[in-house]
Amino acid sequence: MVVGIFAGGAHAMANLIARWHHSLKEIPEHHWRSLVGEQAMPFYRWEWLAALEDSASISIEQGWYPLHLAIWRADVPVAVAPLYLKGHSAGEFVFDQIFARLAGNLELSYYPKLLGMSPLSPVEGYRFYVAPEENEAELTTLMLQTIDSFASQNKILSCNFLYVDPQWRPLAEAAGCATWLNQQSLLYTDGLHNFSDYLNRFDANQRRNIKRERKAVNQAGLKISALTGQELDLKLLQRMYDFYEQHCARWGAWGSKYLSKSFFEALGKSPLRDQVVLFSAHRNNPKDPVAMSLCIQDGKRLWGRYWGSVEEINCLHFEVCYYSPIAWALEKGIQSFDPGAGGRHKHRRGFLAKPHASLHRWYDNRMDSMIREWLPQSNQLMIKEIKAANRESPFQIDLPLL
Repeated sequence: MVVGIFAGGAHAMANLIARWHHSLKEIPEHHWRSLVGEQAMPFYRWEWLAALEDSASISIEQGWYPLHLAIWRADVPVAVAPLYLKGHSAGEFVFDQIFARLAGNLELSYYPKLLGMSPLSPVEGYRFYVAPEENEAELTTLMLQTIDSFASQNKILSCNFLYVDPQWRPLAEAAGCATWLNQQSLLYTDGLHNFSDYLNRFDANQRRNIKRERKAVNQAGLKISALTGQELDLKLLQRMYDFYEQHCARWGAWGSKYLSKSFFEALGKSPLRDQVVLFSAHRNNPKDPVAMSLCIQDGKRLWGRYWGSVEEINCLHFEVCYYSPIAWALEKGIQSFDPGAGGRHKHRRGFLAKPHASLHRWYDNRMDSMIREWLPQSNQLMIKEIKAANRESPFQIDLPLL
């Protein structure tokens, strides 16, 4: 869908066409790759986003309607923004109920809303992807103006970019986006070479606790194996889906089952297979697990995503989701480990609290002014909360807080 033709002005910005795309496949894969780059984090690579759409994990029926924005020059896109039209706030992990409540008080319709993130993955790194030879600041402004016009024409109340890339954030802020800070957990491996180094960061009492938790898993007769690449056959990925489904079902109405089995199957067929790591808890064959966790890595970073178990074994969750991935990350020279959203218990295990920013645009003047007036105080309180949490951590590392 063509929504704008830009002509005149600076030569570099002339003859550009803005199009909205209802599927990733409307943008040729090689063009997407050239814009995102070979070193892009896995969650924004073509294979990952296409698998979400192809598996119907992301669809209009699920309340996620793909609406990617691309800026074209002739038949070549020079910038893309992964975007979705959302009919709810589930699967975002940035809890905007306060904004929805304000919209209701103002008798405004909060949904649908425009959303920029890698769906269902609370991982820092969202940005507009711009060709290296283009002016990124100008194209960021142009794309935001296009989004503003689209929202106004379609009576959309807000556009929200979640878990934004810190390097892209200043460009979007300069173009008028408002910043809201929230909290995530991260383990930095700087100065750590093995699991013993990790343990030595703790006091004697916590070292005993961690050793006791790992011992409980060992006494249950379980071993942990990391499986990746060619080791990930279809049956194993289907088994991981079963664990994921069972774990979500345990929470009943509170469960967060978003992904279909075909998404897990797709991870074994794509180049992303080398970036998937399954941690299998087993007694004999690693491919006959009693529990598994699924992580994603890119050689520098490790992200924890999903897990499940068919046996109730004391401390198994900590082993499969934290300790074994930490040990593997240190062995492979990984620089940081993001264990996923939620859980203050992570801080006790060396994960530091860290701010992450979401950027917002509201298209009602009353709502916009009220939230922008509130945000500085909210962000200051979040920084204080993060500092307080990290004062209790044995891993004293200076983190940027803005």
